[in-house]
Amino acid sequence: QVQLVESGGGLVQAGGSLRLSCAASGRTFSSYSMGWFRQAPAKEREFVAAISWSLGSTDYADSVKGRFTISRDNAKNTVYLQMNSLKPEDTAVYYCAADSLRRTLVAGGAHYWGKGTLVTVSS
Repeated sequence: QVQLVESGGGLVQAGGSLRLSCAASGRTFSSYSMGWFRQAPAKEREFVAAISWSLGSTDYADSVKGRFTISRDNAKNTVYLQMNSLKPEDTAVYYCAADSLRRTLVAGGAHYWGKGTLVTVSS
């Protein structure tokens, strides 16, 4: 079992930045690929970014490429999402997720989910 707890959400103006953190506990964190998803009001949950457990290979949704950066610190059992140049359309609840395969995250699935943190971007 893996428990995931997100933090770092909040209210920010368009053009601003936020860094989300996801602290993991339970089974060996470093053996899981980690990802971030988001769900805006009245919309389906969508993939944002993923990072592999070993080489740190990353994937991003086209909508966030060049603005968001996913990273991980295996020693701290933590994954981060640095969000820059935020837009109002980035407003959503952001979820941390874990799976043994990065491609599962990219396809929209995950074995473990956090409860989410709200990011609101004002125009």
